[in-house]
Amino acid sequence: MTNWQHLKIRFSPIFTPFRRYIDIQRFKYRKHYKALSVILVKYINMTDHTSGKKKIWKWLAGVLLFLIVSMGCASLYFSMQWKPVLTEKIKEVVSEGSADLYKIDFKDIHLNLLAGSVTVDSILLAPDTSVFNARKKLGNAPTHLFQVKLARLRLRHIGIFKVWLHKKIIMNDIILENPSINMIYNKVDKKPDTVKDKRSLYELISKTLAAVHIGGIKIADADFDYINGADGRLLNSVKHLNVQIRDFKLDAATEKDTTRFYYAKDVSFELAGYHSLTKDKLYTMKVDTITGSATGQTIRIKGFKMIPMYPDLAFSRKLKVQKDRYDLVFGEVAFTGIDFVKFNLDRVIHAKSLRIGQTIAKVFMNREMPPGSANKGNNFPHMALQRLPIAVTIDTLKLNKVSVAYTEYNPMSQQRGTVNIDQLTGQVLNVTNDSSSLARNHFAVADLNALMIKAAQLNIVIKLNLLAKNGAFSFKGHIGKLDMVKLNPLAQPLGMVEIETGQIQKIDFDVQANEKGSDGTMQLYYNQLKVKLLKEGENGKPVQKKGLLSFLANTLIIKDENPSKNGDLRTAKIHFERPPGASFFNLLWKSVFVGMRETIGLGIIPMQSPEKSRKQVVDKMKERRVKKAEKINGKR
Repeated sequence: MTNWQHLKIRFSPIFTPFRRYIDIQRFKYRKHYKALSVILVKYINMTDHTSGKKKIWKWLAGVLLFLIVSMGCASLYFSMQWKPVLTEKIKEVVSEGSADLYKIDFKDIHLNLLAGSVTVDSILLAPDTSVFNARKKLGNAPTHLFQVKLARLRLRHIGIFKVWLHKKIIMNDIILENPSINMIYNKVDKKPDTVKDKRSLYELISKTLAAVHIGGIKIADADFDYINGADGRLLNSVKHLNVQIRDFKLDAATEKDTTRFYYAKDVSFELAGYHSLTKDKLYTMKVDTITGSATGQTIRIKGFKMIPMYPDLAFSRKLKVQKDRYDLVFGEVAFTGIDFVKFNLDRVIHAKSLRIGQTIAKVFMNREMPPGSANKGNNFPHMALQRLPIAVTIDTLKLNKVSVAYTEYNPMSQQRGTVNIDQLTGQVLNVTNDSSSLARNHFAVADLNALMIKAAQLNIVIKLNLLAKNGAFSFKGHIGKLDMVKLNPLAQPLGMVEIETGQIQKIDFDVQANEKGSDGTMQLYYNQLKVKLLKEGENGKPVQKKGLLSFLANTLIIKDENPSKNGDLRTAKIHFERPPGASFFNLLWKSVFVGMRETIGLGIIPMQSPEKSRKQVVDKMKERRVKKAEKINGKR
């Protein structure tokens, strides 16, 4: 059988009805055809009187016109004939490719054979819940389901005849305009003894298609919702998401191509201009851009900001108890080495590194508010990590030029004191709550360097026990030379002490801690220490010096140097009982503060209990309210 005979037989089902269609239309419009014949005869007669060249051009124009009209008619006919076939084929491919898990429906399909384009209107891709539930019982259901709605889907430059002749879908690109995508998480128990369908995606569709090759898939301006399948609760939501899928190729050769991510050379995404208000309406969250690449295994977040809606005191007074107020600006947060496949299959986050750079973190605490009953020990970094609903492993967390400012407001002095940690740089190893990772190593170790209170170099190593239920950790470090007068912005408002002179040569400390408090040792090398004790000023007046008490303190209590003149070095014992309302950072610096206090001689004066300190605050605030009322009444 010749090739022509083969093609004639193959295309006979198409061309036979096409010939009948032409015959019907010719009979239906026979008057028009007769008139057209007269015009063509006259046109031919006219060409007999023209020159040879003009006659050729006119014939060419006529042939071209005929071809265009014929192709248009053929395109229209095939479009009408193929629409139901293509509709059925799309539904068949989706069903077979998902093993009947997904169904697709749409309002209409427009086919343009000349341009090689297809446009589909009002599409809904939805999972079949009965199939999912059946697979869930068998233990082979997927963790995530997808529901997609979109107004229009465009497929451009398709090789229509390659689909028909060779069962190959080859096209330039697919564009999804303004889709709404729901990604639904389901907790699925995997059964190791379950008989699974081990066929690949290509094997599932190979009876229908020989190959699929798409130059690019673009999802433009999508709304994406991440939903808990158990209760329908919205876990996260983003708007204006753009996704690019590059060089998608599904055939026998790409089955084992490890350079591809789900048959694509790359899947990348971008989210720009994200902002939202937190549920408590106390913060605005803003992000300039979030970008990611599957084959590059990266996610980059630029310009992340967590902005409080009110000034510090006004913010804290909107709350019933003491809570930290955060003001955060992250220049860049970059994940590298992310296993996207593992996240999709097992909902496990694993990244080789997380780099945080050019960050400013401001934390404010108002001590005039009641402490509340919540234990902030639950918010220690490693305790919070244990509570995450998904498994997370970050091999190395890198910090670069991070600035932290922790501020407390003292209602007794009506002033703020701030601990500044600038140029914080270093790394944290083995940040994980994954059981398999913890079995190998259950400690996270942070090795950090910084500039403390804008004056002294700090090196600290923090070792976190990731399995400890009591938040156990240890830290040891070294602080370099420091003019103690530079501690006054902290000492005056929080300790009601002003340092007049004093030089620190170095500080070494080693501390064991948990959510109950800390114990350890400190060696503080200093000399020429002299202080004065202060009392709070009222009605806007500045703090005042306690002259006699300052003299007695410097003479009888304060030890002005260490080592002493005879060379003996005092090693201070650190013991600090953490109040339930104290944060992790508060525990760190209060432990160091206690060691310094013990070394300089103030350890003989017991520290006030949180209850007594709170009573003094309440009494002082009540006294001020009474005085303010009396002053107002006096003016009347």
